[in-house]
Amino acid sequence: MTSALLPNEVQYCFENINGSCYKTPFSSGIRITLYVVLCLLTILTLVGNFMVIISIAYFKQLHSPTNFLVASLACADFCLGLTVMPFSSIRSVETCWYFGDTFCRFHSCLDASFCYSSIFHLCFISIDRYVAVTDPLIYPIKFTVPVSGMFIAVAWTISFVYTFSIVFSGANDVGIEEFTNALSCVGSCQLVYNKTWVVVSAVLFIIPFFTMIALYSRIFAVVKRQARVIEAMNNTQSSENYSDRVAKRERKAAKILGIAVIAFLVLWTPYSITVMTDAFFNFIIPPLVFDIVVWFTYSNSAINPLIYSLFYPWFRKAIKVIVSCKILWLDCSTMNLFPE
Repeated sequence: MTSALLPNEVQYCFENINGSCYKTPFSSGIRITLYVVLCLLTILTLVGNFMVIISIAYFKQLHSPTNFLVASLACADFCLGLTVMPFSSIRSVETCWYFGDTFCRFHSCLDASFCYSSIFHLCFISIDRYVAVTDPLIYPIKFTVPVSGMFIAVAWTISFVYTFSIVFSGANDVGIEEFTNALSCVGSCQLVYNKTWVVVSAVLFIIPFFTMIALYSRIFAVVKRQARVIEAMNNTQSSENYSDRVAKRERKAAKILGIAVIAFLVLWTPYSITVMTDAFFNFIIPPLVFDIVVWFTYSNSAINPLIYSLFYPWFRKAIKVIVSCKILWLDCSTMNLFPE
């Protein structure tokens, strides 16, 4: 009977190369299952985010500062699914890196850049929605297309400059060269970071996270207060029916904002804790644990379209038009996507 793991069979990533890494042999059933699951997650990331990009780019009614931020977020997640997740899938299942050291560094930079860009976009979207809810009269003046473009540029620039400069300058392993040399082998692609850059990376996670928590908490409080005021003003006119509509609107707002915050917390916190624990406790975390928490962060890119778009009727309507290929022979760019 074949076990899931076959520890007694010593295998190497490159059998004919000295200094090759050990390979963890999985049974055929486990390997096929992993490939199917990771492939489906990658496809979900690509398809979902591509639909968001096409919808916002094609339909003129969706050309707004907020939606441009959402489209840019979808671009970051789509690029992650296109350029990073396929290679990460092979590395996770085969437990080896077959694409060379240079591409390993490039792949790791793209990985971190797209993930950080996604985080920053989520943070900027929360700022946009906070201004829209708390100051709706001033919002069109404060949050214009140029402002949205500035946020997008900041998200992309900081992410790429930070990750590429650290990795290709070698700053990430300054002071821990002895450890990295001891663990280096042909077929490995797991960059390590010293304590300084681990702390900096943690800050880049913590600041957006707590910003989102604070802003979304404030948004929900304002929405509830405004709904109650409107309910009181209309108390004499179909109060029961109107109350039902207000309650439904409150639940929907709570659901969307709650899912966004909880998903971000659940999917990113394990990775941040793992990285910090590894750096401050002499790199004790096994590679398998790293693989698991990394795929948790990838999953955030897969569900972003569901959280920020699929809950809205306009997105479902746009998807129907795109999937039915009506945009190929009909001029649907000016159609009304919002419910009356």
